[in-house]
Formats: sequence, C-alpha cells, structure tokens
Amino acid sequence: MISLTSPIKTKAHGWPAGAKLAALCVSTVALFYVQNAAIHAVIFAGILTLYALPGRAFFMAGLRALRLLWPFIVVVAIWHLWTGEVALGAAVILRMMSAVALANLVTMTTLLSDMIDVVRTITRPLTRFGLRPNILELAIALVIRLTPVLVEKGSLLSQSWRARSCRPSGWRIILPFTVLALDDADQVAEALRARGGFDALKEN
Repeated sequence: MISLTSPIKTKAHGWPAGAKLAALCVSTVALFYVQNAAIHAVIFAGILTLYALPGRAFFMAGLRALRLLWPFIVVVAIWHLWTGEVALGAAVILRMMSAVALANLVTMTTLLSDMIDVVRTITRPLTRFGLRPNILELAIALVIRLTPVLVEKGSLLSQSWRARSCRPSGWRIILPFTVLALDDADQVAEALRARGGFDALKEN
C-alpha cells in the first residue's frame, strides 16, 4: 500500500487539513451551480495553474491522477454528442475534471493521518449512538491506500491481455480483476485478524 501525499513540499502542505477539506466541500458544491462551459474552462485552467506552481514534477503527478477519468469523459462526451447537447456535455466534463482535480490536490498536499484526525473529530459525537470512529478511520485509510493499487493491477491485466491478443480486453478482464481484488481483501482481512481485529484498535 502507498501514500498519496506528494513528497514535493508546497505551502499547502502546512495548511490545516480541516480547512482544506472544508474548502474542497464548498468549492465542489459551487461547481454545480456553474452551468456555463466557458466559466468551467477558466476554473479548470486556474486549477491546472495551482498544479503547475510547485514545479513540473508536481504538475505531472497531478495529471497522471486525472488520467483515470478518461473512460468517464468518453462516455459523457459520446452521450452528449448523441443528444446534441454539446455545451452541456462540455460543462459536465469540465465540472467533473475540476472536482476531481481539487480533491486530488487536497490529497497530494495532506497527510493521511491529518485527514483521519479530521474524521475522528467530526465523528466523535456519534459515539453515543454506537459508532466506533476507529473502524471508520481504518476503512477510509484502506480505501484511500488500496484504490491506486487496484487501479495499477487493472492496468497490468490490460497490458497482459494486449500482449497475448490483438482484441481489446474489455469485459474479459473483469473476472480476473475481481479475483485479484477479493484476494487482496482476503489478505488485508487476515492481517487484521492476526493483529486482533477491530477490537485491537485503540480508541483515542
């Protein structure tokens, strides 16, 4: 498992995680109130500028994270071209890219432990209703850390298929990818059980 925090230090690394997450929520909601594709293009250009400020390495790392959106972009583009709503499709695509880029920017400049501390603070009042914040914290950490691993394994499966066949992989790698995901989940579960399971997690 890997950390998604960028090793390239920026000024944003020192900002409070709670403030960054709150700003992300407000910004994402605001994006849905903007309907003009031209304005969305300006917003996205501004976000790319934020990526470029720390340098080329940081900028390229951010772009690599956005590459995962291309299947969704293709689907949305084809649908809106089919319906003749090109401007709306452009707005939807740019809105999606901006929202994901902002979320990724927060992730790249915030330690996972700081994010977990924010979640702990927010969910602490819910303990009176039986919620165990430590379990939620662990679940969030596992999702954030394992998602890139699964994406990479899916990419390797596609590459393996292309090396053995001239046909596109498509749905054919769904079953082996599912088996890989279940195997990873089983290994994580075994590791948790070996350490005492959820009952061994310390309440803070």
